[in-house]
Amino acid sequence: MRKILVTGGAGFIGSHIVDALLARGDRVTVLDDLSTGRRENLAPGAELHEMDIRSPEAARLVEDSAFEVIVHHAAQMDVRRSTADPRFDAEVNILGTLNLLQAAARSGVRQIVFASTGGAIYGEQEVFPAPEEHPTRPLSPYGVSKLAVERYLYYFHAEHGLDACCMRYGNVYGERQNPHGEAGVVAIFLGRLLADEPCAVNGDGEQTRDYVHVSDVVAANLAVLGRPGFHVYNVGTGREASVLEILGLLQEITGSKRAPEHRPAKPGEQRRSCLDPQRLREEAGVAASLPLAEGLARTAEWFRARRS
Repeated sequence: MRKILVTGGAGFIGSHIVDALLARGDRVTVLDDLSTGRRENLAPGAELHEMDIRSPEAARLVEDSAFEVIVHHAAQMDVRRSTADPRFDAEVNILGTLNLLQAAARSGVRQIVFASTGGAIYGEQEVFPAPEEHPTRPLSPYGVSKLAVERYLYYFHAEHGLDACCMRYGNVYGERQNPHGEAGVVAIFLGRLLADEPCAVNGDGEQTRDYVHVSDVVAANLAVLGRPGFHVYNVGTGREASVLEILGLLQEITGSKRAPEHRPAKPGEQRRSCLDPQRLREEAGVAASLPLAEGLARTAEWFRARRS
């Protein structure tokens, strides 16, 4: 049994990780300001501390609690907001993380597992799927901040002996994802299809992403717990899927006949993104990803049950 802090643990991905840790018998504390996370996502066994990662209170929690591992998912994750307000993005994602890292170094935390990003770090890719050695050319302040934290984690590993795994996620989808505001296209489409409303498609809909189910993200996090050293891992499927393909599969699953509404393409939107997951599979023994159609069906079932 480990004593583990999950930041952002009331959110979409974080709460699934909390569930899995509790099921293993770990002692789990959650740090979340509930700006996007929800209390209802948390299992009864998790201890919640409602606070901002930038705060002195968050640093004291880390210093006083003797955590062995921090699984760090708390973040400003809105790419458009990062572009509109780069300073706020940096305050949360960089300075907030440094607040925790300095406390972790002082208190003897052994490992950080960090929720990084795949597509936003690599930018426009040269090869598909992209390995971890691919050049990092982020095109948004959000991607810049995630890359900066990776660099800081390497420094804290070299200087303070803090082990770290940087998990570069693809487009994560699944149960509990919020369809409101800027969220994953799967959640947005399901929210509209189940309400018998048309789905908006920006541009031609042929832009691609690597869609990875949240259960695979959980498995990846569990697989690297306790792993010594500094590591960077892609967490994806190695398969591209277009927006129109996702919509078509969800229409089949939901039985919707609604035609999409095409809107102008978003300026500067990345055209293609796909991650090579081979390193994680070989080094950490992570199994092959859940097939896309199966993951979408599971997600749709959860959304449908929630509506009813």
